[in-house]
Amino acid sequence: MRTSRLLFAGMVALSLAACRKDQPVTRAGVPGNENPEAVVPKSKINAFIRERLMTTGHFNWQMASDEMAWSALVQGDSILSVGYQPAGYKDIAGTIHQLDLNDDSWKAAREAVLRLITEQESVEGNGRTSQSIVKYARTTLPIVDVKVTKLSTLSALRKSGMVRYAEPIGYGAYMEEASTSSQRAASTLLNFGCGSNTPEPGLVSGSDYVTISPAAKQSWNYPYQKIPQAWAKSTGAGVKVMIIDTGISPTQSAFGSGFNQGLSTGRTIEKLVTFQGGTPDDLCGHGTSMAGALAGPRGTTGNTAGIAYNCNLVMVHAAENVVILSKESINGVADAYVLGGNDPAVKVISMSLGTIIDFSPISDGIRYAYNKGKLMFCAAGTSSSFFGSFVGVIFPATMSEVYAVTGMKDNLTDRCGNCHVGPQVAFTSVMEKTANGRLALSIAMTGDEPSTVGGSSVATANTAAIAALVWSKYPAYPRDSIVARMRRASTYANNRNNQFGWGNVDADLAVGQ
Repeated sequence: MRTSRLLFAGMVALSLAACRKDQPVTRAGVPGNENPEAVVPKSKINAFIRERLMTTGHFNWQMASDEMAWSALVQGDSILSVGYQPAGYKDIAGTIHQLDLNDDSWKAAREAVLRLITEQESVEGNGRTSQSIVKYARTTLPIVDVKVTKLSTLSALRKSGMVRYAEPIGYGAYMEEASTSSQRAASTLLNFGCGSNTPEPGLVSGSDYVTISPAAKQSWNYPYQKIPQAWAKSTGAGVKVMIIDTGISPTQSAFGSGFNQGLSTGRTIEKLVTFQGGTPDDLCGHGTSMAGALAGPRGTTGNTAGIAYNCNLVMVHAAENVVILSKESINGVADAYVLGGNDPAVKVISMSLGTIIDFSPISDGIRYAYNKGKLMFCAAGTSSSFFGSFVGVIFPATMSEVYAVTGMKDNLTDRCGNCHVGPQVAFTSVMEKTANGRLALSIAMTGDEPSTVGGSSVATANTAAIAALVWSKYPAYPRDSIVARMRRASTYANNRNNQFGWGNVDADLAVGQ
């Protein structure tokens, strides 16, 4: 697709919310509880989220009062994501990959948290048990999603030493004011960034691409980072890269029978799903476009050659679109990072998705993969130019365990027209022409005519692909040594830029002799 526009729809919703002063008070309506009669309306919740983004650069639910978090909970789907631990446990961030949830102390903590919830939630005759309130449980991460309706339950959980966090995980899918707890916010939030990965008409040979052997197209932007020169020394062979996104098109032969063709040989592709109720198939188009830029085969059909055209690829359908807001996407992304962490062959994980809310289950998943030695790149964010400068770098690219990437124009000084920048950005990649706005080439949902794709999304895929080239040349190197080579080969290697990080990676220099 031409632009991902991460968070544009979400921020539109927030903007509209802040303008509506006359929204009526909503009643909680839970029989037999001790809840307040009125909930904090969505307009005020959304305005608070926006204010936190403006003043601190991020938002998490710990910033909200019990009343506000509960109001978000009951105006969503009433699903609370609870991160638990034994009381007094230290350094879960550094040890999360080593936890045994079947250990007595962890089992006892989980049971105690569920018992607290059932005791708080119990109303005579409702028959609620610990089993009935659990809506999603994990075997690796200490998180359980539960059905909660009472403010007192949320307050008790937040006070407990066995609870790391208690977040209304489903609110984002309902945050548009027109939506209710029985109707998710349909089009503008949960389908955003989809549907545009189609063949790009009017591509000009010599300007938008050059034909390379045996019969593939090299995107116009590759020479800016000396990718063709790097190919003489590395094409990503032997390195497994995971892309966490919206899946892969089942009708694109470049990721089926044609994954090995031409100069792309002997490699593997895996198609997985962590999105609840989904299949590996890409119904959005975004995941397929990321796969094309990163790992498209250098083949014989005239399609786009990806930067790491000999890497092994794992495609994970973890989300429904580019904006991570629904509980299915949040859990899908968290579980995908665990999958990547548990595969010893996976070296690089690329994710061009993001959100305006810091979701702790995703943080847990990323720390799990990080502690397993994975090199992770995340999109800094893409939106309209106005909202891009307003929001800044998005979650989870703000996390220290990942490297945030954004896109640049071919004048090598300006960000792409809708790319986010900020001090958390680590690397950039050229993906937009200054003169006419032409974006980088990729692979469409079907057929051999290239599509184009822009924003920090493709910049992230490009940078992850360069990491695969470097790691293929130095297979014994640890993660930090790969990053060091990339950093030394970047535009601002000796003086990190406050907006663009270390800048564009010279792939030829990073790969070395």
